[in-house]
Amino acid sequence: MSSAAPGTSEDGDRRPQEHAAPGVDGPLAVSEAPPAPSVINVANGLTVLRLILVPVFVWFLLEGGTGDRSIAFVAFALASVTDLLDGELARRRGLITDFGKIADPIADKALTGSALITLSYLGALPWWVTIVIVVRELAVTGLRFWVIRRGVIAASRGGKAKTLLQVIAISLYILPLHADLLRETVMGAAVVVTIVTGVDYTARAIRLRRAVQ
Repeated sequence: MSSAAPGTSEDGDRRPQEHAAPGVDGPLAVSEAPPAPSVINVANGLTVLRLILVPVFVWFLLEGGTGDRSIAFVAFALASVTDLLDGELARRRGLITDFGKIADPIADKALTGSALITLSYLGALPWWVTIVIVVRELAVTGLRFWVIRRGVIAASRGGKAKTLLQVIAISLYILPLHADLLRETVMGAAVVVTIVTGVDYTARAIRLRRAVQ
């Protein structure tokens, strides 16, 4: 009886195992892993588009006119939609790549961070709000890279709620509206959920790191 471990050849090398087709004598079929997806795909294209839209959005937001702010909102909204689509497409169509794993969170943070920093620079948003959210987002990105070779931490419902609240709150500050109470309420909720989900993500990252050591 062979003492080789499952998935390992008898000489100890980890090679694809050979299996004969049922009822067929002769050459053996070798099982192979599916080919890796190309870096050039629709999901990564949406991620790159989001990065391109960031300076466009910031430019029009800094211009400050009513029309400029409306254009800035359109750019921000479009970039936010790509954030929702690229990850979903990558998972459903098997388009997950190392480039996407790195570029997607960078694009997310670039969009959110640039929006918050620009709004604070213009005096529309308190700097402490921007600092809290940006520090949390950078910390989570660092944790994602810390565990990237051990697995991917799936987005939680809290994380999705955080993203939605941030997008709505930032949009309310971008649009030329007189709705201070609504803006502050939604942004306050976004800050609270951002902090809570940051703590949760940290705990899950530590558990994943320990589980695969």
